[in-house]
Amino acid sequence: MTTFLLNEQKVTLHDSSADQTLLDFLRQDAHLTGTKEGCASGDCGACTVVIAEPDQGRLRYRAINSCITLVHSLNAKQILTVEHLAQGNQLHPVQKAMVEHHASQCGFCTPGFVMSLFALYHSGAAPERSSVIKALSGNLCRCTGYRPIIDAGIEALEHAQPDTFDARAEKTVKALSEIETEVLPKDPLPDHSVQFWQPENRLELEQAIARCPEARFSAGSTDLALEKTQQLKQLSPLIDLNRVAELNRLDVDEAVLNLGAAVTYSDLAETLLADYPEATEWLERLGSTPIRNRGTLGGNLGTASPIGDGPPLLLALNAEVTLGSVRGLRRLPLHQFFTGYRQTVRAADEWIDCIHLPRRQPGSLFRVYKISKRVEDDISTVCAAFYLELEQGKVRVFRAGFGGLAATPLMLSDWQNSLLQTDWENIDIAPFAESLEAELHPLDDVRASARYRQRVTGNLLRRFHLETTGTAPTRAIPVELDHA
Repeated sequence: MTTFLLNEQKVTLHDSSADQTLLDFLRQDAHLTGTKEGCASGDCGACTVVIAEPDQGRLRYRAINSCITLVHSLNAKQILTVEHLAQGNQLHPVQKAMVEHHASQCGFCTPGFVMSLFALYHSGAAPERSSVIKALSGNLCRCTGYRPIIDAGIEALEHAQPDTFDARAEKTVKALSEIETEVLPKDPLPDHSVQFWQPENRLELEQAIARCPEARFSAGSTDLALEKTQQLKQLSPLIDLNRVAELNRLDVDEAVLNLGAAVTYSDLAETLLADYPEATEWLERLGSTPIRNRGTLGGNLGTASPIGDGPPLLLALNAEVTLGSVRGLRRLPLHQFFTGYRQTVRAADEWIDCIHLPRRQPGSLFRVYKISKRVEDDISTVCAAFYLELEQGKVRVFRAGFGGLAATPLMLSDWQNSLLQTDWENIDIAPFAESLEAELHPLDDVRASARYRQRVTGNLLRRFHLETTGTAPTRAIPVELDHA
């Protein structure tokens, strides 16, 4: 049984399929057709809705892609759709700004833009162009162009005042709390046709796996749901990890950042960037705002995709991963986790529990680079991360992680060890870049040729050296590129 607030109405689902998406529920069951289907993959934002959930006595509003969100994962949350923003004949300030700036033409994408701006309106963001652009990173417009939409967002923020949602916030928090404590079943293993389990701790997770060992794990479902929407596969049965308390840990000690596998990218950002601010651009280009509001680092590792953006950064930072099962927890270096194309050492009854990152060492140097055709919400052509520690100018520690270059994320131990004890400031980096390129054997595909990937990766090492020795030029240096 799944219970949530749909706008202001309490809804309980008893028998809808485990893999029903929120978008299908809204359009087919709730008949709320303002939310549109465009790409069915979380790329265009036409399906954007807002999820509200209690956070320290207040409501936190976040935009998500309803096309790749499983409706059963939204227990005890409020789902807000575009139909609910206007009160009577009174438009919401975001809608009013969109109208006044003529920011809608064909109208198909407009509901998604409105919902993303509505979430931004309630975020307390400053009325700055950069804030609006970041909030709209997952929304595509094919007609009007972005200038009037961005102007509308800025104006809405400039004149932001408490709205009707703020006035109802206390009532909404109470209603969601009642759902949380009274309506949700205590048995995490309901015996009915839905075949969707949402355990709340490791013990219940073990019980769910024992009850249904063939079930697949779901967290943000930003990748898994594509099998449903793009390949038309049936995903049932499913075990949702979103509410497992231990998988939502986010704590820091003197030595390690402990990032629970079910923590979303949006929630782990502050902790990660406090130690590694150089990852800011990488994080902001990892999907889009709605994707980061649902996607998890554990899910990114679990897919074992060779083009995932998480592994290169984690490999360069010497991350470890903890796996859990009824046999207990086991912890291993991440570079031992991947065994083949979309294959890992994780056993069928194991889950990814936590990712552990060493704290930042004083004086260390770090960069992570993503090369893709679009700035954001795009798959990497190449992703490369470099980490460096020096001792009296000599390389004491050097690690690199790469994505998009092989069947698995790469850490080239022999190659990176060749840089140890070199004079980083005065080293001729060219031979090391050339040897790196020679180590790589990527494939040609629709995103790039193998030769392009090799050359770009070598150039990223050159860039890292330039940036960390203070010799980076003020403009790009032209590089001859063999397009074969």
